[in-house]
Amino acid sequence: MSLKHVMELYELMDSIYVNGEVVKDYLHNIDPSADVTVKTIKGDNGSTDFVRVLVKGKNGKSSGGNAPTLGIIGRLGGIGARPEMTGFVSDGDGALACMASAAKTIDMALKGDQLEGDVIFTTHICPTAPTLPHEPVPFMNSPVDISVMNENEVDEMMDAILSIDTTKGNQICNHKGFAITPTVKEGYILKVSDDLLHVYTQSAGISPVVMPITTQDITPYGNGLFHVNSILQPAVATTSPVVGVAITTESVVAGCATGATHVTDVENVVRFVLEVAKVYGAKKCSFYDEKQFALIEILYGSMNHLQTKGNEVPAHEQ
Repeated sequence: MSLKHVMELYELMDSIYVNGEVVKDYLHNIDPSADVTVKTIKGDNGSTDFVRVLVKGKNGKSSGGNAPTLGIIGRLGGIGARPEMTGFVSDGDGALACMASAAKTIDMALKGDQLEGDVIFTTHICPTAPTLPHEPVPFMNSPVDISVMNENEVDEMMDAILSIDTTKGNQICNHKGFAITPTVKEGYILKVSDDLLHVYTQSAGISPVVMPITTQDITPYGNGLFHVNSILQPAVATTSPVVGVAITTESVVAGCATGATHVTDVENVVRFVLEVAKVYGAKKCSFYDEKQFALIEILYGSMNHLQTKGNEVPAHEQ
């Protein structure tokens, strides 16, 4: 049961003093040999600690095997918005779910349940992130640019990516729990993975919920287009398929809201991503249909220009 790790990490992260090293120490208390690295990066609005955890699989590529590698990214602006807001913010759920997933995976391996493929967990820890105006509710901002986040969270070894992000500040997915997005790959929004839908129903015990996304959502931040949030920003920095795992609510909740983390919903996400990791590493789960993707590119060409900021907009049209 992963609820223990979610609760322990929540208590750990709900502090102005938390940083990447604190999270690293927590994971090392589970297994002193765990492969955890922390990198501090300063930006215009402060600094944050990027945390990377590699949990090796029995047949993982890091050990010379050929099992595919799953990336699990905790996507967020920050886990706190101090001094403006007091306490752990809703936006921090992505980091909480990601690190709790890493903790559970490490613990599983110690107990003999090592996964087939490698799993790489990445997120960042910032208890003092700024906020940003956004409709219908304010966004959490980040002390570093989104390109820096992608550079440190999207690993070239990831063959497929689950991007976990609090997605409560919207009016299009009114479900308390979590939802998954269609698969995004190289500028294309593809059909929802049947395999992931099956894992959803098995782990959540309810019919799957799908988060609607638009072309704007899969383009890079900073281009002037509306984005529901940053859940699919990893897709602009990789050729691997990316699926968003959105932690959702029935009501509209601001990312900078405190007291809005529902640990049981986070635990549901942890179980889902770990079940995906089990079958993906065993080559029993596909994020997309390779033949269909090849066909759509033959029919309509490459769409990877959507992974760029596009054409420059003349000043008089801005």
